Amino acid sequence: MAVIRPFKALRPTIEKAQLVASVPYDVVNKEEARQFAEGNPLSYLHITRSEIDLPDGTDVYSKQVYQKAKENLNRIIKEAPLKVDDRSGFYLYRLIMDGRSQTGICATFSVDDYDNDVILKHEKTRKVKEDDRTNHIVTTEAQTGIVFLTYRGVKTVNEVVDKTMKETKPEYDFTAPDGIQHTVWIVPEKSNQAIVKEFKNINKLYIADGHHRAKSASRAREEKKKVNPNHKGDEEYNYFVAVLFPEDQLKILPYNRIVFDLNGLSKDDFLNAVSEKFEVKPTTNLPTGQAGKQPQTKNQFCMYLQKQWYHLKARDSVLASLSLEKSVGEKLDVSILQNFLLTPVLGIDDPRTNTRIDFIGGIRGTKELETLVDIGKAAVAFSVYPVSLDDLMNISDAGEIMPPKSTWFEPKLRDGLLTHLI
Repeated sequence: MAVIRPFKALRPTIEKAQLVASVPYDVVNKEEARQFAEGNPLSYLHITRSEIDLPDGTDVYSKQVYQKAKENLNRIIKEAPLKVDDRSGFYLYRLIMDGRSQTGICATFSVDDYDNDVILKHEKTRKVKEDDRTNHIVTTEAQTGIVFLTYRGVKTVNEVVDKTMKETKPEYDFTAPDGIQHTVWIVPEKSNQAIVKEFKNINKLYIADGHHRAKSASRAREEKKKVNPNHKGDEEYNYFVAVLFPEDQLKILPYNRIVFDLNGLSKDDFLNAVSEKFEVKPTTNLPTGQAGKQPQTKNQFCMYLQKQWYHLKARDSVLASLSLEKSVGEKLDVSILQNFLLTPVLGIDDPRTNTRIDFIGGIRGTKELETLVDIGKAAVAFSVYPVSLDDLMNISDAGEIMPPKSTWFEPKLRDGLLTHLI
């Protein structure tokens, strides 16, 4: 069964919420974080990306960075101020983007459930990123980043959510500079038990986004446990903060690819090599209605090369080989692109470590792909069809791992509104 637990959130006043709330630490680089936080001493980026307040050249993984994060957290607690709620509760967090709404329950979840695969993963984590957030959590004694979970919705829980939104005044309700509306409610205490009871009947939750945050919470628990001779198992560090959304409300955007060179091939040789496994057509030659820059169905791709878009369709021989494949993950479009084009033609052996490839979140659109190729930063770009929630859940159920950078969830939760102290 899945353990879901109310908690006492550290959070800002209503008046300061919009100033405190910041984009997640891992969707911006140092320069972007510094720009977003400029002129706003209350921005949570001063905590989650505290290197922006240290001299250029500072090692972003140094102890100095984590100590600065702790110092900034203590400062913002006083200046905002941030306060811990008097009682443990569940919170609702609604996001509205382009008219589409999704509402999840913010709670704490068991690290044991993560370790024991009640909470399922679909992505490998990188040790350097694990180390970073583990050190951040242990030093600040706070989980400042929220994990994004999903599940197959439960009618009773949906009813509690709907009733709370209709009958309870929001704690926060603002539209961020990027146009996304963020609304948070406190669930009435009388509904807590119903939520806990329903999740006792659920044996699987899924990480949608935030694998490194979840893994780091697990590692931080081990660190805290080592130095606590009176460890009992109910301490706050045994739980991590997340927002849990029903899967039918979520939307996955594509995670597109750019490659910096053609692996020594001329344009004609490259296209000839690609055509061995894919039907290749310039988009200007396609019938009306077919994909121009974004594929409209599975097993198809769009490719941008020297100011020309091409439509790629996996050949029957490729699809026939996939029909014999037992692995769920190998049938994903991102795997087809990797296994039949990026590796054999462009020499991208391991996309996790190869420095000749980069990944562009779908929120940036195909215009970003065109720009990167046109300015010469990339030689070729690929627009892929997005992974579905069913794909994600099926791969997690099978105990498999998706290729890196397979899913891009949008909109993103903001840091700073609901922090879990450990």
